[in-house]
Amino acid sequence: MAGVIDTSEFRNGLKIELDGEPFVIEYFQHVKPGKGSSFTRTKIRSLISGRVLEPTLKSGEKVGVPDIEEKDMEYLYLQGDEFHFMDKHNYEQTFLTENVLGDAKDFLKENINVSVLFFNGKAIGVTLPNSVDLKVTKCDPGVRGDTVSGALKPATMETGLVVNVPLFINEGDVLKIDTREGGKYLTRVAVGG
Repeated sequence: MAGVIDTSEFRNGLKIELDGEPFVIEYFQHVKPGKGSSFTRTKIRSLISGRVLEPTLKSGEKVGVPDIEEKDMEYLYLQGDEFHFMDKHNYEQTFLTENVLGDAKDFLKENINVSVLFFNGKAIGVTLPNSVDLKVTKCDPGVRGDTVSGALKPATMETGLVVNVPLFINEGDVLKIDTREGGKYLTRVAVGG
């Protein structure tokens, strides 16, 4: 633990340590009841397991500051169930398993730059860019003249991710996909040949 902070310093997105585990604050509210001492209601998510807790802390209570570091890294390749990354500054390599990455694995393609999160020197997760460009490897062909407004069809991307796309999208097209909303189609970047 790198230090301690008081509940008065809480803000959304702040990383804290409770019981030896790193968490990020998703929501907090300082409450001053008519009787009794004030307290802070919080909603925190574990950076390791993803579980959500809602502890109530007394005002002035101290929590730890986790030993967390983020490094800009490049995704290299998949070997078995290990996704390998390289630090762009010192060329050191590390890997994360499919279990640790969760849904982020569906957006990883070779040479993409990500931010890898380390806790006490161990890689525990990645932060993806807001969007990635992925090639469509499988989808039903677009039908000329089919102009139903808002109609969608499933398309399989090069990483295995399945995204609902407009009817005019074809195999080979390169699409911009939003990583924040679980793989939402944004726009077509290039038409396949």
